[in-house]
Amino acid sequence: MAAVGDVPVRVCNQEIVKFDLEIKAAVQELEQMAKEQDKESEKQALLQEVENHKKQMLSNQTAWRKANLACKMAIDNSEKDELLQGGDPLRQRKTTKESLAENASKITESLMGISRMMSQQVKQSEETMQTLANSSRTILDANDEFKSMSGTIQLGRKLITKYNRRELTDKLLIFLALALFLATVLYILKKRLFPFL
Repeated sequence: MAAVGDVPVRVCNQEIVKFDLEIKAAVQELEQMAKEQDKESEKQALLQEVENHKKQMLSNQTAWRKANLACKMAIDNSEKDELLQGGDPLRQRKTTKESLAENASKITESLMGISRMMSQQVKQSEETMQTLANSSRTILDANDEFKSMSGTIQLGRKLITKYNRRELTDKLLIFLALALFLATVLYILKKRLFPFL
């Protein structure tokens, strides 16, 4: 009789263990991503989020253990009552079946509630990781854009330096041309005005 009532409990326990493992893996992945962040503020925010998830995970594990203990105690108490009661065996079996079915349904409901809570926690962790992945992608895009801008700025700096050198060369050539022009003008004036010199 107890074996039939144990099947839903085992299924719920297996689901809870599966969700617990998924949550642990998601939290570890989130913690790893937090450690890989460059900005200290994002790193601290993600590590705080990891701590919150760990606390919630411990709370879920504690609730699950309490529910398991309560179920075991209820089953033990019903078995003890069954042993201590005397009277009609058929009536005892019927009462035992009813109490076991009731206990099994309560246990199943409790475990399903914990399973739903853990499932929500897994979804929340997935959303957090998706947000982190999006922000990391945005940061990488900004970094790539910064690198391309840096290359453009370097090219601009080289061009400005080149134009400054050309400007200096042009000024020197203009000065030399002006000096040659003035020397020519002075030579012509000297020959015209003072031919005897």
